[in-house]
Amino acid sequence: MPDRAPQPVDRQLPTDEARDLISLVRDIAQREIAPRAAEEEDAGRFPREVFTLLSESGLLGLPYDAEHGGGDQPYEVYLQVLEELAAARLTVGLGVSVHTLASYALAAYGTKEQQVEHLPAMLGGGLLGAYCLSEPASGSDAASLRTKAVREGDGWVLTGTKAWITHGGIADFYTVMARTGEEGPRGITAFLVPGDAQGLSAAAPEKKMGMKGSPTAQVHLDGVRVPDARRIGEEGQGFAIALSALDSGRLGIAACAIGVAQAALDAAVAYATERRQFGKPIADFQGLRFMLADMATQIEAGRALYLAAARLRDAGRPFAKQAAMAKLHCTDTAMKAATDAVQVLGGYGYTADFPVERYMREAKVLQIVEGTNQIQRMVIARHLAGPESR
Repeated sequence: MPDRAPQPVDRQLPTDEARDLISLVRDIAQREIAPRAAEEEDAGRFPREVFTLLSESGLLGLPYDAEHGGGDQPYEVYLQVLEELAAARLTVGLGVSVHTLASYALAAYGTKEQQVEHLPAMLGGGLLGAYCLSEPASGSDAASLRTKAVREGDGWVLTGTKAWITHGGIADFYTVMARTGEEGPRGITAFLVPGDAQGLSAAAPEKKMGMKGSPTAQVHLDGVRVPDARRIGEEGQGFAIALSALDSGRLGIAACAIGVAQAALDAAVAYATERRQFGKPIADFQGLRFMLADMATQIEAGRALYLAAARLRDAGRPFAKQAAMAKLHCTDTAMKAATDAVQVLGGYGYTADFPVERYMREAKVLQIVEGTNQIQRMVIARHLAGPESR
């Protein structure tokens, strides 16, 4: 790879504390994450020790209350941390986003007693979470899920299979959506299930195009017993909790996508300014300069879009439409930027000797997870024109 080091993103941060936080994240990314990213992704190795370090550094609970072990940071800051982590290695950035998503239900809808008992360990105690909504036969149509929770005595018995679960098989806790009542969205309830619960197991991780270091697996619940004290929210409230969590989670995916896009742009600029053809750097050719300019413009637009949505969230205003827009634009931008970076590097871009081929493989999944980009367009259109006629 060329020696030219990328310039750090010039961030607009609200406080000195936030600026110090970003400096800490950049230091961890440069020392502990980026140097081993390619090798560990190729080997399919999950960096659990990095997540332990992030937890010890207070980075696994940034948007949650300090009284429960969180960082008391606004989403505007938390998302920029995610972007920095994802630029170093998507497995880490996305992993932090998923952990934050898995913690959301309890942090937002749990009782005070539940929060005091569980959140400190979840947010700063070295635990890692997973979010269980999708199933083999219910992905985009999540309200049709079939996993059941049947009341038995003072608890519940959960039976079913969850699919496409990030951290499946290695998580310490799972936020699980299960059917406790009627068909459809009103019959779903949320539960906090320990990772070592009897009857809980995971299938072998999926063999994926990218993000090979991040395990994605089916999670089987075979008569898993959960006390009612681990039910989150009211019975039948689970789908509303799930959708609320996904609004915030989509912003996490958007930030991760811009991180990947920025890494791809940095690699393309470094290569283009040092690679010489016809007696001059290829960055001198107008066709290539325009590609770099377009990549940079779309990345800046995506960053502005996810930050605008985050500021709405921080202000307590509705942000679901803007979250869908950010997820849509930023993940499409990541795919385009990564593909263009491969093109800038030419034949070298198609080899594993340079990181851009990995970025291209990783960017693709961001257009799919936490609601495909087709679903995002449906969400946006509903805000504009109302629900579809039936």
